[in-house]
Amino acid sequence: MITAGVELNDEALAADLTAGLKQVEEGLQVASRAEHDVLTEASAHLIDAGGKRLRPMLVLLAAQFGNPHDKRVIPAAVAVELTHLATLYHDDVMDEADVRRGTPSANSRWNNTIAILTGDFLFARASSILADLGSEAIRIQAETFSRLVTGQVAETVGPQPGADPFEHYLGVITEKTASLIATAGRFGAMFSDAPAGLATRMASACAGLGVAFQLSDDILDVSSERAQSGKTPGTDLREGVRTLPMLHALRMPQRSGGSRDARLIELLSQEKITDPAQHSEALSLLRGHPAMELARQDLRHWAEVARAEIRGLPACPARDAFETICEFVVERSG
Repeated sequence: MITAGVELNDEALAADLTAGLKQVEEGLQVASRAEHDVLTEASAHLIDAGGKRLRPMLVLLAAQFGNPHDKRVIPAAVAVELTHLATLYHDDVMDEADVRRGTPSANSRWNNTIAILTGDFLFARASSILADLGSEAIRIQAETFSRLVTGQVAETVGPQPGADPFEHYLGVITEKTASLIATAGRFGAMFSDAPAGLATRMASACAGLGVAFQLSDDILDVSSERAQSGKTPGTDLREGVRTLPMLHALRMPQRSGGSRDARLIELLSQEKITDPAQHSEALSLLRGHPAMELARQDLRHWAEVARAEIRGLPACPARDAFETICEFVVERSG
């Protein structure tokens, strides 16, 4: 049975997660309602567009190590997804994106002001939900959001003089992407009253998964012939975002007779590759470059980091499911 894009072998677990995700979806719809019709419509815009719902699924899966039906689990999952959605509204404004999840972005359908305020509204709704779960939930959310913003600023500003661009990029995705995924695992364990210490292990495992998912997206953005990652292949090249495969290509020594390597480095050295012919050339050269295999090695490393933490969890279908997710994140990018 496929749940949140991942095929799970245990039917009882998959059915439980599916039922939980249905409740999350209902909670998202309730949370999107506002006093102003435009705000309600804009808030529901990305919710209705769908998505894998990876983060709430991880909340529900982590809760399996305690009482998965604790009344706090679903609200926690809703709050995590609302926080994620809030960042997407803001990201699309910063990236000047026209499309999100196959539908016009909020900033292109309305304008930047509406998109920014909608993101703020959804974050406020997430905070309101977590306030009912206690001060610790609010503290963790605040720390997580601070890390999200820190990662976004670091990506926007770029590496400081003398800094290693590779280490800088790993720091960005650890803060900007993995921190919220780690919080999803932590909340699931916390609000299901899982055994002591399990929430910390779960957060570490999900942080590793978060890095692995982002690296997988980086690889897919280069390697996929179609929009497997949810965006047009080569988007990072076009927008001037140097991701893992590009960074490996730039730092690798030129191969013997590597005129194609020199051309790729020349293209990647541009701030953005907006010319269609150059973009197609760079994408083709990068797909055939050894940097892609180095990126896949890094992906496998981070999936193994997550798996090492998961092996310390109690044996049960939920632990098997987490291991399946580790395999999935590697296999999805070929």
